[in-house]
Amino acid sequence: MAPLVRVRQGRLAVALAASALGVLTTLAVPVVVGRAIDQALPTPTDPIPTTGMAPFVVALVLLGIARAACGFVARDGLARVAFGLEFDLRALIYEHLSRLSFSFYDRVQTGQLVSRANSDVRSVQMYLAYAPALVVSTASFAVAVVLMVRIHLGLTVAAVAALPGVYALGVRLRKELFPLSWVVQAHLAEIATVVDENVTGTRVVKSFAGEGRQIALLERAARRLQWATVRQFDTRARLGPAMENLPRIGLALVLLYGGVLAIDGQVSIGDLVVFSSYVVLLQAPFRSLGFLLMLSQRASASAQRIYEVLDTEPEIVDAPDAIELVEPRGDVELRQVHFTYPGRDTPVLAGLDLRLFAGETVALVGRTGAGKSSVARLLTRFYDVDAGAVLIDGHDVRTVTLASLRRAVGVVVDEPFLFSDTLLANIAYGRPDASLDDVRRAAAAAGVDDFISALPRGYDTVVGERGYTLSGGQRQRIAIARTLLVDPAVLVLDDATSAVDAEREELIHDALRTLMAGRTTLVIAHRLSTIALADRVVLLDGGRAVADGPHAELLAREPRYAEVLSSLPDERVAVRR
Repeated sequence: MAPLVRVRQGRLAVALAASALGVLTTLAVPVVVGRAIDQALPTPTDPIPTTGMAPFVVALVLLGIARAACGFVARDGLARVAFGLEFDLRALIYEHLSRLSFSFYDRVQTGQLVSRANSDVRSVQMYLAYAPALVVSTASFAVAVVLMVRIHLGLTVAAVAALPGVYALGVRLRKELFPLSWVVQAHLAEIATVVDENVTGTRVVKSFAGEGRQIALLERAARRLQWATVRQFDTRARLGPAMENLPRIGLALVLLYGGVLAIDGQVSIGDLVVFSSYVVLLQAPFRSLGFLLMLSQRASASAQRIYEVLDTEPEIVDAPDAIELVEPRGDVELRQVHFTYPGRDTPVLAGLDLRLFAGETVALVGRTGAGKSSVARLLTRFYDVDAGAVLIDGHDVRTVTLASLRRAVGVVVDEPFLFSDTLLANIAYGRPDASLDDVRRAAAAAGVDDFISALPRGYDTVVGERGYTLSGGQRQRIAIARTLLVDPAVLVLDDATSAVDAEREELIHDALRTLMAGRTTLVIAHRLSTIALADRVVLLDGGRAVADGPHAELLAREPRYAEVLSSLPDERVAVRR
């Protein structure tokens, strides 16, 4: 955390300085009280003290005011540093998550990431808020020991006699708490995953009456968390009280041995009071030591989980000499492309050759799992090829900047995602500076302007989370409008009209035919009706392009093409053919 701490080192230094001054004022109070007692008690040489208590009272009042001021500055400063670090850490995690590649999200659960960005960050923040108190307590202990030695060495030894035992218990507590803290944080993440999946998949859960199963799943996860948490507190309950009470043995020894010394006249009553006060002051850090050790081990486990994310390097990044793709024509080529998804053994594409000339519309057809959508993901460089190359205008996509590549290639997927924001903001997501007229033209081209205009608040209507307040067809048309507003040179339609009715699909197709003129378009065809948009069709099989040509020609000469068409769920194109 040192780089994040250094950003606020000035405020931290002031807070620590205030804490140190507060410690000094705290340590000065017993000295003043002890001197006051010695002054007030009669002695053989001075049976009737002549000095009053007023100077000591004034000193105590001033020390109290100074201690209060130092406490405010210290606590306020440490809180600001801790919460500032929490803010920085959350921003750092979020920024890093935005740069990580799709392969990372393929293997990590959403709930795990939410837990690391929330509860794990909070654990680190809590420790950073309390850890300086441990440093200050250690400093107060050292100063107190020095003052005690100056009064009487033997009493000092008696006061600190039990502290080695406290240290040994602290080491044992730390060793036992760390693995338990890791397990607790892991089970918190597990619960976050269950809740996230239950909320985002609530329609599936309710459709299959799975509420009981989800509750049982959460209960099992909660019981595992309960077990780990109880074990954690059981460890504290066994070792914590011993750590807190061992220093009291020192207090008993001080009172016993110090009382004998006071009777013999070797120390004054005031010195004995000072010693007793310091022993009590030394107990406070040890009473909180168990709590701080638990926080430290939880923070250590959380920090490791956080840095598992931060230390993951993005696989898809700009090359050092990456160039901007300026005014692309839209000429696309896949050259001997081999690709296997990370963590899988079976290749999806094995030597695929495919060419889309600028302004051409090509439909990819194949059985489920043939690699049609994988071509779109490689084209936008969501993944990198294992071998071969994907080129746009003759440039390997690995040699151009990701931002310019994804401005040049627009994708409409079969499961459109909408943000919980206005319809205007959703359509203008790729061009936040777009005017309302531009947004309306894109919406009209996608066949959704009439629907939006009929809403009470029009384009200012806020859609629900993920756009579930809209129908599937409406979400899909808004996603089409969002892509069309960006005006990409290459348009990828990944079964983009799957959720609309026949009449609306015809309207969208008519608009798309106009907009696709002069634009390279790759149609991922999962149904027969989308094939009608294409100039030619490419059949994928076994990770390769096995047939290429117009729809009617392939239907006449390629039995594998006819076999694939017979499995697609659409009869309208079958009638037209």
